[in-house]
Amino acid sequence: MINIQVMNDSSEIIFYNTPELPVKIIRPKLSDYPNKRVICHWHEDIEMLYIISGEMNYEINGKTVRLSEKSVLFVNARQLHYGFSVDGKECEFICVLFHPSLLRVNPGFKDALDKAGFTSEVLFSQGKSDVELSNVEALLEKNIKVLVICAQDATAAGAAVNKAQAAGVKVVCYDRLITGTEAVDYYVTFNSFSVGKAQGQYLIDAYKDKTGVPLYLYSGAVTDNNAFIFFAGAWSVLNKAVADGQFVVQNCPAIADYSGKALDAEKDHDTLSTILGTITTDWNFNTAKTLAEGNLVAAEKEAKGDVAILAPNDGTARAIADAFSADADVTSYVITGQDAEMASLKYIQDGKQSMTVFKNTATLATSTCDLVSALLKDETPEAVATYNNQAKDVPSAEVAVTVVDKDKLAELIADGTFDQAKIDAAK
Repeated sequence: MINIQVMNDSSEIIFYNTPELPVKIIRPKLSDYPNKRVICHWHEDIEMLYIISGEMNYEINGKTVRLSEKSVLFVNARQLHYGFSVDGKECEFICVLFHPSLLRVNPGFKDALDKAGFTSEVLFSQGKSDVELSNVEALLEKNIKVLVICAQDATAAGAAVNKAQAAGVKVVCYDRLITGTEAVDYYVTFNSFSVGKAQGQYLIDAYKDKTGVPLYLYSGAVTDNNAFIFFAGAWSVLNKAVADGQFVVQNCPAIADYSGKALDAEKDHDTLSTILGTITTDWNFNTAKTLAEGNLVAAEKEAKGDVAILAPNDGTARAIADAFSADADVTSYVITGQDAEMASLKYIQDGKQSMTVFKNTATLATSTCDLVSALLKDETPEAVATYNNQAKDVPSAEVAVTVVDKDKLAELIADGTFDQAKIDAAK
Protein backbone atom coordinates (compact mmCIF):
# COMPACT_ATOMS: atom_id res chain seq x y z
CA MET A 1 0.00 0.00 0.00
CA ILE A 2 1.32 3.45 -0.93
CA ASN A 3 0.78 6.20 1.62
CA ILE A 4 2.00 9.61 0.46
CA GLN A 5 3.75 11.53 3.25
CA VAL A 6 2.58 15.14 3.53
CA MET A 7 3.34 18.06 5.80
CA ASN A 8 0.72 20.10 7.71
CA ASP A 9 0.34 22.39 4.69
CA SER A 10 -0.42 19.35 2.44
CA SER A 11 2.97 19.54 0.71
CA GLU A 12 4.33 16.12 -0.20
CA ILE A 13 7.67 14.93 1.12
CA ILE A 14 9.44 13.80 -2.05
CA PHE A 15 12.02 11.03 -2.09
CA TYR A 16 13.83 11.09 -5.42
CA ASN A 17 15.09 7.90 -7.08
CA THR A 18 18.67 9.16 -6.67
CA PRO A 19 19.99 12.08 -4.60
CA GLU A 20 22.12 13.30 -7.52
CA LEU A 21 19.13 14.06 -9.76
CA PRO A 22 15.80 15.59 -8.63
CA VAL A 23 13.59 13.09 -10.49
CA LYS A 24 11.14 10.48 -9.18
CA ILE A 25 9.55 7.86 -11.45
CA ILE A 26 6.97 5.34 -10.27
CA ARG A 27 4.53 2.91 -11.96
CA PRO A 28 1.68 2.21 -9.53
CA LYS A 29 -1.97 1.24 -9.76
CA LEU A 30 -4.79 3.07 -8.03
CA SER A 31 -5.39 -0.09 -6.01
CA ASP A 32 -1.98 0.56 -4.41
CA TYR A 33 -3.55 3.54 -2.62
CA PRO A 34 -6.15 3.46 0.18
CA ASN A 35 -9.67 3.35 -1.34
CA LYS A 36 -8.11 3.78 -4.79
CA ARG A 37 -7.62 7.46 -4.00
CA VAL A 38 -4.41 9.49 -3.73
CA ILE A 39 -4.43 11.98 -0.86
CA CYS A 40 -4.76 15.65 -1.90
CA HIS A 41 -1.29 17.21 -1.96
CA TRP A 42 1.07 19.62 -3.72
CA HIS A 43 4.82 19.84 -4.27
CA GLU A 44 7.52 22.04 -5.73
CA ASP A 45 8.01 19.54 -8.54
CA ILE A 46 6.36 19.41 -11.95
CA GLU A 47 4.37 16.21 -12.42
CA MET A 48 3.67 14.18 -15.56
CA LEU A 49 1.10 11.38 -15.65
CA TYR A 50 0.72 8.77 -18.38
CA ILE A 51 -2.22 6.36 -18.22
CA ILE A 52 -1.18 2.83 -19.18
CA SER A 53 -4.61 1.23 -18.76
CA GLY A 54 -7.99 2.03 -17.28
CA GLU A 55 -9.35 5.43 -16.30
CA MET A 56 -8.75 7.96 -13.55
CA ASN A 57 -10.39 11.16 -12.35
CA TYR A 58 -7.83 13.85 -11.58
CA GLU A 59 -8.61 17.01 -9.63
CA ILE A 60 -6.35 20.08 -9.90
CA ASN A 61 -7.20 23.17 -7.85
CA GLY A 62 -10.86 22.18 -7.73
CA LYS A 63 -11.22 21.23 -11.41
CA THR A 64 -11.71 17.58 -12.33
CA VAL A 65 -10.57 15.98 -15.59
CA ARG A 66 -11.11 12.40 -16.82
CA LEU A 67 -7.96 10.58 -17.93
CA SER A 68 -8.20 7.48 -20.10
CA GLU A 69 -5.71 5.04 -21.64
CA LYS A 70 -2.72 6.81 -23.29
CA SER A 71 -3.73 10.18 -21.79
CA VAL A 72 -0.87 12.45 -20.70
CA LEU A 73 -1.28 15.17 -18.08
CA PHE A 74 1.20 17.75 -16.81
CA VAL A 75 0.66 19.39 -13.40
CA ASN A 76 2.59 22.56 -12.67
CA ALA A 77 4.50 23.13 -9.44
CA ARG A 78 2.63 24.12 -6.28
CA GLN A 79 -0.81 23.04 -7.49
CA LEU A 80 -3.16 21.12 -5.19
CA HIS A 81 -4.07 17.85 -6.91
CA TYR A 82 -4.99 14.20 -6.49
CA GLY A 83 -6.25 11.25 -8.50
CA PHE A 84 -9.08 8.86 -7.71
CA SER A 85 -10.91 5.93 -9.24
CA VAL A 86 -13.78 6.16 -11.71
CA ASP A 87 -16.60 4.10 -10.18
CA GLY A 88 -14.12 1.88 -8.33
CA LYS A 89 -12.32 0.85 -11.53
CA GLU A 90 -8.61 0.04 -11.69
CA CYS A 91 -6.06 2.29 -13.36
CA GLU A 92 -2.35 1.70 -13.98
CA PHE A 93 -0.20 4.74 -14.67
CA ILE A 94 3.31 6.17 -14.76
CA CYS A 95 4.04 9.22 -12.61
CA VAL A 96 7.16 11.32 -13.18
CA LEU A 97 8.14 14.13 -10.81
CA PHE A 98 10.99 16.47 -11.64
CA HIS A 99 12.13 19.65 -9.93
CA PRO A 100 11.77 22.91 -11.95
CA SER A 101 15.49 23.55 -11.49
CA LEU A 102 16.06 21.00 -14.25
CA LEU A 103 14.41 23.41 -16.69
CA ARG A 104 16.73 26.24 -15.75
CA VAL A 105 19.96 24.55 -16.76
CA ASN A 106 21.49 26.31 -19.74
CA PRO A 107 23.69 23.88 -21.68
CA GLY A 108 25.36 26.81 -23.41
CA PHE A 109 26.88 27.84 -20.09
CA LYS A 110 28.62 24.50 -19.61
CA ASP A 111 29.59 24.24 -23.29
CA ALA A 112 31.20 27.67 -23.29
CA LEU A 113 33.31 26.84 -20.24
CA ASP A 114 34.32 23.50 -21.76
CA LYS A 115 35.41 25.22 -25.00
CA ALA A 116 37.48 27.65 -22.96
CA GLY A 117 39.36 24.70 -21.50
CA PHE A 118 37.64 24.57 -18.11
CA THR A 119 35.64 21.77 -16.53
CA SER A 120 32.33 22.33 -14.76
CA GLU A 121 29.70 20.39 -12.85
CA VAL A 122 26.02 21.14 -12.18
CA LEU A 123 24.30 19.96 -8.99
CA PHE A 124 20.66 20.43 -8.03
CA SER A 125 19.61 21.50 -4.55
CA GLN A 126 16.03 20.23 -4.94
CA GLY A 127 14.65 23.42 -3.40
CA LYS A 128 16.26 22.59 -0.04
CA SER A 129 18.92 24.63 1.76
CA ASP A 130 20.42 21.60 3.52
CA VAL A 131 20.90 19.83 0.17
CA GLU A 132 22.42 23.02 -1.22
CA LEU A 133 24.96 23.05 1.61
CA SER A 134 25.80 19.38 1.05
CA ASN A 135 26.27 20.02 -2.67
CA VAL A 136 28.66 22.87 -2.01
CA GLU A 137 30.63 20.75 0.45
CA ALA A 138 30.86 17.98 -2.17
CA LEU A 139 32.16 20.44 -4.77
CA LEU A 140 34.73 21.86 -2.35
CA GLU A 141 36.12 18.36 -1.86
CA LYS A 142 36.82 18.36 -5.61
CA ASN A 143 38.96 21.50 -5.24
CA ILE A 144 36.83 23.77 -7.40
CA LYS A 145 38.07 27.28 -8.16
CA VAL A 146 34.78 29.12 -8.71
CA LEU A 147 31.31 28.45 -7.27
CA VAL A 148 28.28 29.76 -9.18
CA ILE A 149 25.23 29.50 -6.96
CA CYS A 150 21.54 30.29 -7.47
CA ALA A 151 20.56 30.30 -3.82
CA GLN A 152 17.44 28.55 -2.57
CA ASP A 153 17.24 30.93 0.39
CA ALA A 154 19.22 34.18 0.27
CA THR A 155 20.03 34.08 3.99
CA ALA A 156 20.44 30.34 4.61
CA ALA A 157 22.89 30.05 1.70
CA GLY A 158 25.36 32.13 3.70
CA ALA A 159 26.59 29.00 5.47
CA ALA A 160 27.48 27.38 2.14
CA VAL A 161 29.36 30.34 0.67
CA ASN A 162 31.19 30.99 3.95
CA LYS A 163 32.69 27.50 3.59
CA ALA A 164 33.58 28.23 -0.03
CA GLN A 165 35.37 31.44 0.89
CA ALA A 166 37.25 29.69 3.68
CA ALA A 167 38.50 27.21 1.05
CA GLY A 168 39.74 30.04 -1.18
CA VAL A 169 36.94 29.61 -3.75
CA LYS A 170 35.51 32.60 -5.62
CA VAL A 171 31.73 32.88 -5.20
CA VAL A 172 29.41 34.15 -7.93
CA CYS A 173 25.72 34.62 -7.10
CA TYR A 174 23.48 33.82 -10.06
CA ASP A 175 20.25 35.88 -10.23
CA ARG A 176 19.70 35.82 -6.45
CA LEU A 177 22.02 37.73 -4.15
CA ILE A 178 23.04 35.93 -0.97
CA THR A 179 22.69 38.30 1.96
CA GLY A 180 24.29 38.88 5.34
CA THR A 181 27.78 37.61 4.46
CA GLU A 182 31.00 38.99 2.99
CA ALA A 183 31.69 35.65 1.29
CA VAL A 184 30.27 36.82 -2.06
CA ASP A 185 32.67 38.00 -4.74
CA TYR A 186 30.39 38.79 -7.68
CA TYR A 187 26.73 38.91 -8.61
CA VAL A 188 25.19 38.37 -12.05
CA THR A 189 21.63 39.53 -12.43
CA PHE A 190 19.02 41.28 -14.45
CA ASN A 191 18.59 44.86 -13.32
CA SER A 192 16.01 44.03 -10.69
CA PHE A 193 15.27 47.66 -9.88
CA SER A 194 14.49 48.37 -13.54
CA VAL A 195 12.13 45.35 -13.59
CA GLY A 196 10.05 46.84 -10.78
CA LYS A 197 10.27 50.33 -12.22
CA ALA A 198 8.99 49.06 -15.59
CA GLN A 199 6.07 47.36 -13.85
CA GLY A 200 5.14 50.50 -11.94
CA GLN A 201 5.51 52.77 -14.97
CA TYR A 202 3.30 50.47 -17.03
CA LEU A 203 0.47 50.94 -14.52
CA ILE A 204 0.98 54.71 -14.54
CA ASP A 205 0.90 54.88 -18.33
CA ALA A 206 -2.15 52.61 -18.51
CA TYR A 207 -4.16 55.02 -16.35
CA LYS A 208 -2.77 58.29 -17.70
CA ASP A 209 -5.03 61.29 -16.87
CA LYS A 210 -7.10 59.15 -14.45
CA THR A 211 -7.50 59.79 -10.73
CA GLY A 212 -8.59 57.69 -7.78
CA VAL A 213 -7.78 54.38 -9.47
CA PRO A 214 -7.80 51.52 -6.89
CA LEU A 215 -4.28 50.07 -6.64
CA TYR A 216 -3.56 46.62 -5.21
CA LEU A 217 0.04 45.81 -4.31
CA TYR A 218 1.63 42.34 -4.10
CA SER A 219 5.24 41.28 -3.57
CA GLY A 220 7.52 38.27 -3.77
CA ALA A 221 8.96 36.36 -0.82
CA VAL A 222 10.55 38.30 2.03
CA THR A 223 13.35 35.69 2.05
CA ASP A 224 14.35 36.80 -1.47
CA ASN A 225 16.42 39.98 -1.71
CA ASN A 226 15.22 40.44 -5.28
CA ALA A 227 11.66 40.90 -4.02
CA PHE A 228 12.79 43.99 -2.11
CA ILE A 229 14.53 45.42 -5.16
CA PHE A 230 11.57 44.70 -7.46
CA PHE A 231 9.19 46.45 -5.09
CA ALA A 232 11.52 49.39 -4.46
CA GLY A 233 11.79 49.85 -8.23
CA ALA A 234 8.02 49.84 -8.66
CA TRP A 235 7.46 52.18 -5.71
CA SER A 236 10.13 54.58 -7.06
CA VAL A 237 7.54 55.70 -9.62
CA LEU A 238 4.27 54.66 -8.00
CA ASN A 239 4.85 56.69 -4.83
CA LYS A 240 4.44 59.98 -6.66
CA ALA A 241 1.39 58.69 -8.57
CA VAL A 242 -0.21 57.79 -5.22
CA ALA A 243 0.69 61.16 -3.72
CA ASP A 244 -0.77 62.96 -6.75
CA GLY A 245 -4.05 61.06 -6.44
CA GLN A 246 -3.75 58.95 -9.59
CA PHE A 247 -3.89 55.79 -7.47
CA VAL A 248 -5.36 54.89 -4.10
CA VAL A 249 -3.72 51.91 -2.39
CA GLN A 250 -6.42 49.50 -1.20
CA ASN A 251 -4.68 46.56 0.45
CA CYS A 252 -1.52 47.81 2.16
CA PRO A 253 -2.03 50.19 5.11
CA ALA A 254 1.64 49.72 6.02
CA ILE A 255 2.70 51.83 3.05
CA ALA A 256 0.42 54.78 3.84
CA ASP A 257 3.22 56.85 5.40
CA TYR A 258 5.34 56.51 2.27
CA SER A 259 3.05 58.20 -0.23
CA GLY A 260 5.35 60.56 -2.16
CA LYS A 261 8.44 58.90 -0.70
CA ALA A 262 10.73 56.43 -2.48
CA LEU A 263 12.09 53.47 -0.54
CA ASP A 264 15.63 52.14 -0.87
CA ALA A 265 16.03 48.35 -0.89
CA GLU A 266 19.19 48.66 1.20
CA LYS A 267 18.71 51.65 3.49
CA ASP A 268 15.01 51.03 4.08
CA HIS A 269 15.27 47.24 4.24
CA ASP A 270 13.55 46.92 7.63
CA THR A 271 10.71 49.20 6.56
CA LEU A 272 10.27 47.27 3.33
CA SER A 273 10.35 44.00 5.24
CA THR A 274 7.37 45.17 7.29
CA ILE A 275 5.49 46.38 4.21
CA LEU A 276 6.20 43.30 2.11
CA GLY A 277 5.24 41.07 5.02
CA THR A 278 1.64 42.27 4.64
CA ILE A 279 1.41 41.70 0.87
CA THR A 280 3.79 38.80 0.21
CA THR A 281 2.77 36.00 -2.15
CA ASP A 282 5.86 34.03 -1.12
CA TRP A 283 6.18 33.41 -4.89
CA ASN A 284 3.38 30.87 -4.38
CA PHE A 285 0.42 30.74 -6.80
CA ASN A 286 -2.03 29.46 -4.20
CA THR A 287 -0.89 32.00 -1.60
CA ALA A 288 -1.23 34.78 -4.18
CA LYS A 289 -4.77 33.78 -5.12
CA THR A 290 -5.87 33.36 -1.52
CA LEU A 291 -4.40 36.75 -0.60
CA ALA A 292 -6.10 38.46 -3.55
CA GLU A 293 -9.44 36.82 -2.77
CA GLY A 294 -9.13 37.98 0.84
CA ASN A 295 -8.37 41.53 -0.29
CA LEU A 296 -11.43 41.54 -2.53
CA VAL A 297 -13.72 40.22 0.19
CA ALA A 298 -12.52 42.99 2.51
CA ALA A 299 -12.79 45.73 -0.14
CA GLU A 300 -15.88 47.89 -0.59
CA LYS A 301 -17.51 48.06 -4.01
CA GLU A 302 -16.04 51.55 -4.48
CA ALA A 303 -12.55 50.04 -4.14
CA LYS A 304 -13.08 47.87 -7.20
CA GLY A 305 -14.32 48.87 -10.66
CA ASP A 306 -11.33 49.58 -12.92
CA VAL A 307 -8.26 48.58 -10.90
CA ALA A 308 -4.47 48.51 -11.18
CA ILE A 309 -2.56 45.53 -9.80
CA LEU A 310 1.17 45.29 -9.11
CA ALA A 311 1.90 41.54 -9.30
CA PRO A 312 5.54 40.52 -8.78
CA ASN A 313 5.89 37.74 -11.37
CA ASP A 314 3.95 35.77 -13.96
CA GLY A 315 2.82 32.85 -11.83
CA THR A 316 1.38 35.09 -9.13
CA ALA A 317 -0.03 37.44 -11.79
CA ARG A 318 -2.11 34.63 -13.31
CA ALA A 319 -3.37 33.54 -9.89
CA ILE A 320 -4.25 37.11 -8.87
CA ALA A 321 -5.83 37.82 -12.27
CA ASP A 322 -8.05 34.76 -11.84
CA ALA A 323 -9.22 36.09 -8.48
CA PHE A 324 -9.97 39.59 -9.77
CA SER A 325 -11.68 38.38 -12.94
CA ALA A 326 -14.03 36.27 -10.82
CA ASP A 327 -15.21 39.29 -8.81
CA ALA A 328 -18.39 40.76 -10.31
CA ASP A 329 -17.57 44.25 -8.99
CA VAL A 330 -14.25 44.38 -10.86
CA THR A 331 -15.06 45.77 -14.31
CA SER A 332 -11.48 45.74 -15.65
CA TYR A 333 -7.92 45.49 -14.45
CA VAL A 334 -4.36 46.14 -15.56
CA ILE A 335 -1.86 43.69 -14.04
CA THR A 336 1.91 43.36 -14.25
CA GLY A 337 4.18 40.31 -14.31
CA GLN A 338 7.70 39.17 -15.10
CA ASP A 339 9.57 36.16 -16.55
CA ALA A 340 7.65 35.82 -19.85
CA GLU A 341 6.33 32.37 -18.97
CA MET A 342 4.47 30.69 -21.83
CA ALA A 343 1.28 30.48 -19.77
CA SER A 344 1.43 34.22 -19.15
CA LEU A 345 2.14 35.00 -22.78
CA LYS A 346 -1.09 33.14 -23.50
CA TYR A 347 -2.85 35.19 -20.80
CA ILE A 348 -1.54 38.36 -22.47
CA GLN A 349 -2.87 37.28 -25.86
CA ASP A 350 -6.20 36.40 -24.25
CA GLY A 351 -6.41 39.76 -22.47
CA LYS A 352 -6.13 38.26 -18.98
CA GLN A 353 -2.67 39.68 -18.17
CA SER A 354 -1.48 43.10 -19.32
CA MET A 355 2.30 42.77 -19.49
CA THR A 356 5.35 40.83 -18.45
CA VAL A 357 9.02 41.67 -18.15
CA PHE A 358 11.16 39.40 -20.33
CA LYS A 359 14.48 38.39 -18.82
CA ASN A 360 16.51 36.48 -21.38
CA THR A 361 18.22 33.72 -19.38
CA ALA A 362 20.47 32.83 -22.32
CA THR A 363 21.97 36.32 -22.10
CA LEU A 364 22.33 35.97 -18.33
CA ALA A 365 24.14 32.65 -18.76
CA THR A 366 26.51 34.19 -21.33
CA SER A 367 27.31 37.07 -18.98
CA THR A 368 27.94 34.60 -16.14
CA CYS A 369 30.22 32.51 -18.35
CA ASP A 370 32.27 35.58 -19.30
CA LEU A 371 32.65 36.49 -15.63
CA VAL A 372 33.65 32.97 -14.59
CA SER A 373 36.15 32.70 -17.45
CA ALA A 374 37.80 35.92 -16.30
CA LEU A 375 38.08 34.64 -12.73
CA LEU A 376 39.60 31.33 -13.86
CA LYS A 377 42.15 33.28 -15.88
CA ASP A 378 42.99 35.37 -12.79
CA GLU A 379 41.55 38.46 -14.48
CA THR A 380 39.27 41.05 -12.90
CA PRO A 381 35.76 40.75 -14.34
CA GLU A 382 33.99 43.86 -15.55
CA ALA A 383 31.32 45.08 -13.14
CA VAL A 384 28.90 47.86 -14.06
CA ALA A 385 27.14 48.18 -10.69
CA THR A 386 27.24 47.15 -7.05
CA TYR A 387 24.52 45.62 -4.88
CA ASN A 388 24.64 45.78 -1.09
CA ASN A 389 23.89 42.42 0.53
CA GLN A 390 23.73 43.83 4.09
CA ALA A 391 27.39 42.95 4.61
CA LYS A 392 29.26 44.50 1.65
CA ASP A 393 28.86 46.15 -1.74
CA VAL A 394 29.04 43.28 -4.23
CA PRO A 395 30.44 44.04 -7.72
CA SER A 396 27.78 43.06 -10.24
CA ALA A 397 27.16 42.47 -13.92
CA GLU A 398 23.69 43.47 -15.08
CA VAL A 399 21.62 42.25 -18.02
CA ALA A 400 18.90 44.42 -19.60
CA VAL A 401 15.19 43.47 -19.59
CA THR A 402 12.30 43.99 -22.05
CA VAL A 403 8.68 44.99 -21.39
CA VAL A 404 6.29 42.71 -23.28
CA ASP A 405 2.63 43.62 -23.80
CA LYS A 406 0.27 42.33 -26.49
CA ASP A 407 1.80 44.45 -29.28
CA LYS A 408 5.41 43.69 -28.30
CA LEU A 409 4.59 40.00 -28.03
CA ALA A 410 3.41 39.99 -31.64
CA GLU A 411 6.79 41.45 -32.68
CA LEU A 412 8.74 38.86 -30.67
CA ILE A 413 6.73 36.03 -32.19
CA ALA A 414 7.36 37.42 -35.67
CA ASP A 415 11.14 37.59 -35.11
CA GLY A 416 11.27 34.05 -33.68
CA THR A 417 11.99 34.95 -30.04
CA PHE A 418 8.80 33.16 -28.98
CA ASP A 419 6.98 30.26 -30.62
CA GLN A 420 3.23 30.67 -31.08
CA ALA A 421 2.72 26.90 -30.99
CA LYS A 422 4.32 26.72 -27.53
CA ILE A 423 2.17 29.61 -26.35
CA ASP A 424 -0.96 27.89 -27.65
CA ALA A 425 0.01 24.70 -25.81
CA ALA A 426 0.62 26.48 -22.49
CA LYS A 427 -1.75 25.84 -19.60
